[in-house]
Amino acid sequence: MIDFDNQTNLEINLEEIEKIANFITDKDFELIIVDNETIQAINKEYRNIDKPTDVLSFPLDVSCPGMPVGSVIISANKVKEGAKEFNHSIEDEFKLLLIHGLLHLIGYDHEIDNGEMRQKEKEIINNFKLPDSLIVRVEK
Repeated sequence: MIDFDNQTNLEINLEEIEKIANFITDKDFELIIVDNETIQAINKEYRNIDKPTDVLSFPLDVSCPGMPVGSVIISANKVKEGAKEFNHSIEDEFKLLLIHGLLHLIGYDHEIDNGEMRQKEKEIINNFKLPDSLIVRVEK
């Protein structure tokens, strides 16, 4: 189940989002959509990076059954910017960021692994017939 909190006017098709989420994990998680100002404040507080970002993941280190796996926070502004920059829909950009954030929640980390997270992203992107811009933009 997704505990959904949209703090913006970005319209999201939750049914499509749930399909992707269920493909990635059977765990509950929190999904929060915020503006750039809010995500920048969170990024500064928790990562000491004073700028907005597209997606943040906060995994919970809890092994109790039934507990949520963590929180994914996505910037609505960055979703719109990414969709324009990579020439695809806002919905597709949101899905790409969700995939990236969820994979971090379940333990993947592209900064320290040997390509496993990128391979998993590619598999999910292909499965849901999404644009491959997430892969392309990180390989630049």
